[in-house]
Amino acid sequence: MNEKIVMTADGYDRIDGRNAYQSDIKKLTLGAPVLEKNKKMQIAAQIWKENTSGQLEMDTELPIHQVFDLMIFLSRVLLYFREAYRLPLLYDPEHPAVERVGIQGDVMSVGVCTENPNINEDIRAFSQALNDLGEINGERLRVLTRILEEMEYC
Repeated sequence: MNEKIVMTADGYDRIDGRNAYQSDIKKLTLGAPVLEKNKKMQIAAQIWKENTSGQLEMDTELPIHQVFDLMIFLSRVLLYFREAYRLPLLYDPEHPAVERVGIQGDVMSVGVCTENPNINEDIRAFSQALNDLGEINGERLRVLTRILEEMEYC
């Protein structure tokens, strides 16, 4: 266990989307990094799973800025798919770039992965999956929006 944990969200297995009450992810934590590759960062997020002997062990660790980057990336993708239905293939093969998001003096390029040989089928399945997850994602987006508004970032 990480002695440097500062914040914990126990019982994550009860709210883990469609895996709720069956998830092997038991808790989320924030604190000092555990993994050597993240030691340069001051704060990391950890995902803890229960191993076969019933003990919790860290499964994944991300520096906190990468968690935000994933949230930015996902949010931009969700916005894109709100309007993608207007395009016959759900994207424009001639212009697959969605947006260049400025972060830390450079950009995160968000776009459709045209290197995927099955992109036409996969993007439809992805869009349908986003649709199917609408209630689960919508609830989380509403909570996140409320919290960001409380923080006065919206």
